Amino acid sequence: MRVLHRGFAAHASVAALLLGTAVAAEVHAAPAPVEEITATAPSADGPEDFGAFCHTVVEGTRVTAHCRNPYPWTDRIRLHVECDPWWDLDTDTAPVAVLPADHATVTARCWKEVRAAWITHEPAADPVR
Repeated sequence: MRVLHRGFAAHASVAALLLGTAVAAEVHAAPAPVEEITATAPSADGPEDFGAFCHTVVEGTRVTAHCRNPYPWTDRIRLHVECDPWWDLDTDTAPVAVLPADHATVTARCWKEVRAAWITHEPAADPVR
């Protein structure tokens, strides 16, 4: 009686293993759902891909923007800093050209506290390709 019990357990283990493998194969073989992608024509006003990727870092009263341009168009960036006290002058930097596959670092500061900082982008008048 004991031998029959061990044989049943062995057969049940093999069956469970085969069934689990078959289910896993079905899950991996299932095709991915098809997504509908809508394509839009690029605008005639400017380049399709434009604008350097920027992030700003505020350290006390100093703001630093690090920008990287992966696109084939020149991007002119400006750093704008709004200072918190009413008497502290806000800062707008001169435009800095970030050429394709290039990076730029722009800094500005306040006397007391920084309220907000942001970057604006504009295409260069004569884009470099």
